[in-house]
Amino acid sequence: MISGILSWMIFIPLIGMAVIMFLPKDNHRAIRGVTMAATIIPLLLSLMMLFSYDPSTHEFQFVEKAAWIPALNVNYHLGVDGLSVPMVVLTTLLCFLAALVSFNITNRVKEYFAFYLLLEAGMIGVFCALDFFLFYVFWEIMLVPMYFLIGIWGGPRKEYAAIKFFLYTLFGSIFMLVAILALYFTSTPHTLSIAEHIQRAPAMTHGFQIFAFVFFFIAFAIKIPTLPFHTWLPDAHVEAPTAVSVLLAGVLLKMGTYGLLRISFPMFPEATKYFAWPMAILGVAGIIYGAFVCMAQKDLKKLVAYSSVSHMGYCLLGMAAVGSVAGISGCMFQMVSHGLITGALFILVGVIYDRAHTRDIDAYGGMWLKVPVYSGVMILFVLGSLGLPGLSGFVSEFMVFLGAFPYFNVTVALGVIGVLLTAAYFLRMIQRMFLGTIAGHTEHLTEINARELWSVIPLAALMIALGVYPALLSDYIKATIENLVRVIGA
Repeated sequence: MISGILSWMIFIPLIGMAVIMFLPKDNHRAIRGVTMAATIIPLLLSLMMLFSYDPSTHEFQFVEKAAWIPALNVNYHLGVDGLSVPMVVLTTLLCFLAALVSFNITNRVKEYFAFYLLLEAGMIGVFCALDFFLFYVFWEIMLVPMYFLIGIWGGPRKEYAAIKFFLYTLFGSIFMLVAILALYFTSTPHTLSIAEHIQRAPAMTHGFQIFAFVFFFIAFAIKIPTLPFHTWLPDAHVEAPTAVSVLLAGVLLKMGTYGLLRISFPMFPEATKYFAWPMAILGVAGIIYGAFVCMAQKDLKKLVAYSSVSHMGYCLLGMAAVGSVAGISGCMFQMVSHGLITGALFILVGVIYDRAHTRDIDAYGGMWLKVPVYSGVMILFVLGSLGLPGLSGFVSEFMVFLGAFPYFNVTVALGVIGVLLTAAYFLRMIQRMFLGTIAGHTEHLTEINARELWSVIPLAALMIALGVYPALLSDYIKATIENLVRVIGA
């Protein structure tokens, strides 16, 4: 195993970014080549880490620790467990595939890929950081490139969407910073170690746990996004370029749920149990609200964006069952599954937008006859999103409902309505766009090309593999989630 593998995964994109900054701005081929190298190497390293990871223990592995700012007891501390390993692999995979998709960017290519690689480094860093200072630095690093990627390469309302995204996320970051400072100054000796704060959780007073949990929850709920903090998401998704939408849906939204599982749940167990009911209600509200809003959408990208609000509600419902390994496992499954499926859906929406320059559902008809390969792939992912058995989406929702039902039976029953609504809006979309006679912009569509197809094939393979054989993921997360449930003491 390569020494310092986590650091290599974080810093190789930064090295790639530095190399791009020295390349001539018109040498698009070299810039894209460096980007592909700087994204495929972390992907290969993450696969090496995955196959070397010991899933029988909940202990952090591949740990790297060095003093960074001794005066403040800040350490460069990295490590991964069953919560972070799947997210690191998902991040590197989506970054590589989204880089392929980004080949259609022709405006300010050098700056685009430089920001893109900076974003990747920040995302991997969040999932590996075990020190609050480092965690916060990586969390904030992501904010800057995402702002520019939306604000420069986005759609007609890109400035509005970028500013809205920035302000919402910064608002949440301030709450997180206050909570981190509170933890630091109430610990003796002062420390920013996430593991040490988890160990001293029993010594925290009930009131302090409630205070810190609420502040962290606001930061993470904005990222998920949970009602009523969701309004930045549709604007950001609709205006963002395709690859950025993929990373936004596939990775950034997961940081909210990851933060709750990594920090809030083990660090504030009493507050976690205290707020379990509100989290379950917010989860179901998101499921049903998102699905109803999808029913009214005519913009295909906005439909997929609001479906994310609905699907992330399943994560919140699953993790609200704090005493259930099945419920929290369902949340983890949904995080991975949603990243695969929604990432692919955004890529496929971008494919037809590049050709027809419209995302209006009513502008298409009979696509199955004109572009059968594209139609088949798109429908496969839509079926995965609506939870067809045999695909990963079904496993996620089933485990969430199974785990949460003993705790919130009426709430879960309401949540099942979301499954029906999801089927309704997606089947209506299929009927309008893919069935019937060829109409509207479909006349001028060309079939999906090899590069675009290869950018979704790995996602389809994983979606099917996890749906048929869930142990591929559950074996990796089982020990960590069992320990998390034990720490919460539910």
